[in-house]
Amino acid sequence: MYREDQLRALLQGHKILVAGYGREGKSAERLIRKLVPEVHYTIAMKVEDGKWIDMDGNWHEEWPFDMVIKSPGIPNFQFPILDFQLTSLTDLFLQVYGDMTIGITGTKGKSTTASLIHHLLPGSILAGNIGIPLFDILDDLREDSIVVAELSCHQLENIHRGPHVAVLLNLFQEHLDHYENYLGYKMAKMQICLKQQAGDHFFYCTDNGELRELVESCKLKVKSALQPYSVGDISDEERVLLEACPLEGEHNRSNALVACRVASLVTRQPISTFISRLSTFKGLRHRMEKVGVYQGIAWYDDSISTIPAAAIAAVRALGRVDTLILGGFDRGIDYTPLVDFLKENPIKNLVFVGQAGRRIYHEISVFNFQFSILIEDDYTKIVPWCAEHTPQGGVVLLSPAAASYDAFKNFEVRGDFFREQIMKL
Repeated sequence: MYREDQLRALLQGHKILVAGYGREGKSAERLIRKLVPEVHYTIAMKVEDGKWIDMDGNWHEEWPFDMVIKSPGIPNFQFPILDFQLTSLTDLFLQVYGDMTIGITGTKGKSTTASLIHHLLPGSILAGNIGIPLFDILDDLREDSIVVAELSCHQLENIHRGPHVAVLLNLFQEHLDHYENYLGYKMAKMQICLKQQAGDHFFYCTDNGELRELVESCKLKVKSALQPYSVGDISDEERVLLEACPLEGEHNRSNALVACRVASLVTRQPISTFISRLSTFKGLRHRMEKVGVYQGIAWYDDSISTIPAAAIAAVRALGRVDTLILGGFDRGIDYTPLVDFLKENPIKNLVFVGQAGRRIYHEISVFNFQFSILIEDDYTKIVPWCAEHTPQGGVVLLSPAAASYDAFKNFEVRGDFFREQIMKL
């Protein structure tokens, strides 16, 4: 294992609590057993209000640990204020391998951009929030390895070292149930650059006002080289490049732009080098994915859409949307931008799902729009209704602008179930 001694040194001599036993928690346990089998560690299935529950379902209040390796899903505020080191897989990984890592974060577009960079850099290793725990790739690392890591706000909030190349795509209201306020969420994202070192690089999109202003306010604390980018300020060479991008929407043009600039920086090759490779990129599932044309109607799955900005971007990218499915789990996000957009860009048929959908409906109904509506939580009923109300040659778009947790395990399951119902037509 490359740099095994450095990683072992971070874990040796500690009494460790692995907090959370999902994908990352299990990966952490595997590493401890393999690398430092002599270390005493305990698994906490859950942590809540300073208490933790063991594998047998018993609650404990004592904290006989000096290191906690936290899974992303557990908020920092659940831990007591005690004298122990709060860390994570991402934190430990970046402390050892940050100099060979390209980290990508943002409210939306992380997976697409990480996958784009990975596609443009043959031989690179894709991992992180995209579904591959960082510790699971350790045996694949070599001296010349390049790791492309998708990083969530939860993974970034406790890091001590940022990636050598950091990308922050955008900032919108998200995960407000995990943080004290919106600023807390934004500052968790900003750790990707605030913890970088001199000689590192930080790419950020100036087209996003929230992000542009935040970076400006933190600029004096950033040690890395700032690499701002905008789709409104590109070279002729980059314009040709973006014409080759197979993904729809201005937001995806922005993702492709930064992916190619990162690839150019890392390889020291001109941007034109990546035109042909970019043109062969296949979009990811559940991200404005065209399911197909059934009964003369084009169906699109954008289940990844969990915020208003994502739904707005999807509608704009497609140009024509006759039926839009909105809503799901309500996390208290401000839906005013979406309501204002629909006010200016009315859609014939609207489906409202879950508590978030009902809140959107109540906010939009005051405008007396002329549209057909369905308030329904059951997709076995939603899809046939869409087929009945959408005209031949029309478009149905699932872009919920809300999380899925009220009815589905995640957005992937929601998208798959939507697809299954379409196939039944």
